[in-house]
Amino acid sequence: MEVRTHPARSRVIPANEYRRERWRNGAGWTREIIAVPAEGAWQWRLSIAEIEQDAPFSRFEGIEREIVLISGNGVRLRFDDGDVHALEPPHGRLRFSGERAVHGELIDGATQDFNLMWRRDAIDAQLWHRPLVGPMVIFADPHTTWAVHLLAGQARFADDSGLPSMHAGDTALLQAGEARLRHVLEGGGEVLLARLQPR
Repeated sequence: MEVRTHPARSRVIPANEYRRERWRNGAGWTREIIAVPAEGAWQWRLSIAEIEQDAPFSRFEGIEREIVLISGNGVRLRFDDGDVHALEPPHGRLRFSGERAVHGELIDGATQDFNLMWRRDAIDAQLWHRPLVGPMVIFADPHTTWAVHLLAGQARFADDSGLPSMHAGDTALLQAGEARLRHVLEGGGEVLLARLQPR
């Protein structure tokens, strides 16, 4: 199988380019990293929610989501069915259906939370939290996208990638077309890795 190291569609999105917008229900703010496709109904989306007060979460029909605490002292997710989950430092996380009614209660001050959302009938998604110590090799199968969100530290891709260095808060999108994709990421810190592929 052909392997490409640096297709033009792979790129780094600096944190200062994220688009800040209101939650769908108007109860908070989020910084959208990317939505795919950009126009119309998205198939998957990455964002960072800014939770500054206790508030209900927006509901998303047909969507699966995973939320990861990335700063602050935590948030308690209280579902209408009686289920309760606390996302606590350093990186508490929870995967749940977007249709579920949930209310977020701050544990001690504002938080920021990474959100991965995807349309369950169209996309398979997985999310991992990993340390970055030295080189990390990422392989993307054809038509698969990897998103690399740098939680802390600094990182750079191998020189043949053509991609710029990453700083804490940046996100890289590694998008494979017809050929398998290979990238080597080097640095020190922590990353969130999301793999998204069509069903």
